Amino acid sequence: MAGGVGVVITDQLGSAAPRLAMRGEQRGRVYLEAQPRLGGEIGGWPGLDDPPGPAQQQPAAFGRRGARGFRKQCCDNFTCDFQHHPHLVTVLTGESIIEGVIGADGLRLDKALAEASGLSRERIKALLGEGRVALAGQRAGQPSLKPAKGTPFRISVPEAAPAQATAQDIPLSVTFEDAHLIVVDKPAGLVVHPAAGNLDGTLVNALLHHCRGQLSGIGGVARPGIVHRIDKDTSGLLVVAKTDAAHEGLARQFADHSIRRSYRAVVAGQPMPPAGTVRGSIARSSTNRKKMALVEDGRGKHAVTHYATIERLQGAALVECRLETGRTHQVRVHMSSIGHALLGDPVYGRSPPRLRPILSALGFQRQALHAAELGFLHPVTAENVHFVSQLPDDMITLIGELRN
Repeated sequence: MAGGVGVVITDQLGSAAPRLAMRGEQRGRVYLEAQPRLGGEIGGWPGLDDPPGPAQQQPAAFGRRGARGFRKQCCDNFTCDFQHHPHLVTVLTGESIIEGVIGADGLRLDKALAEASGLSRERIKALLGEGRVALAGQRAGQPSLKPAKGTPFRISVPEAAPAQATAQDIPLSVTFEDAHLIVVDKPAGLVVHPAAGNLDGTLVNALLHHCRGQLSGIGGVARPGIVHRIDKDTSGLLVVAKTDAAHEGLARQFADHSIRRSYRAVVAGQPMPPAGTVRGSIARSSTNRKKMALVEDGRGKHAVTHYATIERLQGAALVECRLETGRTHQVRVHMSSIGHALLGDPVYGRSPPRLRPILSALGFQRQALHAAELGFLHPVTAENVHFVSQLPDDMITLIGELRN
């Protein structure tokens, strides 16, 4: 949208008048186009006295806890002798050092180092950002750099920081689980990750207990496993990585928008056109740091939401929202921006006066949003997997009241 000016609504019959029910931060920064039909896929991790010289070094991945950890990881045998591993340069307390040379021309630095070291590309990127990678003795920080074949490198790998969360026996609704990942159906009210004000009682605490600590550690923090999140008061499906390979594969799919995600939402009013696409960049609000807002093109993160009305209700509608991108509060911000805020949402919209008695009588005090569908290519088995979660009881009851 050139210049990010204006709100345009189009459908097969022609243009409608621009909508005015938008807050100041939102006005003029959203483009709404009609989409008569929704369907199909969207978008698509005690030192050695005589370390070997560079000529002896071969690429290798190291253990997480010094020499003992490397012996155990490398051979599954604590009697492993370092003389059998000339690629090991040195192991410091709480830190491992990997040295070697770039194996081929034309490769991005993150990919070349991942292939040479055995670390995941995501872990390499994190280490580059922390200034722990050197090429030919000079610090390197650009993952996209393409060093020449034979360039010597050195990677300092710190020991993973202990997870801040502790394992807690909290009931989980598990939709799917294998050795690589777990899909859970999160209830509304459950925080995903520990943070200020919610240091325990979170989904991560529950997962650490359920998975006995076997969650991925990409990014340097031991075993968090979280690849994406949904809000505390949003219910529905969430996939969590148990291995670094799964974490990296899932993160790649989220980045290229090939993950299939569908939400069910109850919104105020009845969207016109009944199906369409909302495009508008999202960033943190300049006036309220706890909120997200639509911003000028180029300042925030590109965001696209496809919506379709499933059922018209009394002063409201049940809609499906398919995410082409996944930004913080995306559905809530986008639907509010076109004048159809989620019922019960305390941040991005007020419920219509005529519906407030119904919400009050039901004790419905959260945004009416449910992550109903999740599909992706299994990052290890390459199998297409697809999961569906039925609406929770509170939303079913709300919809039933709004039908009367």
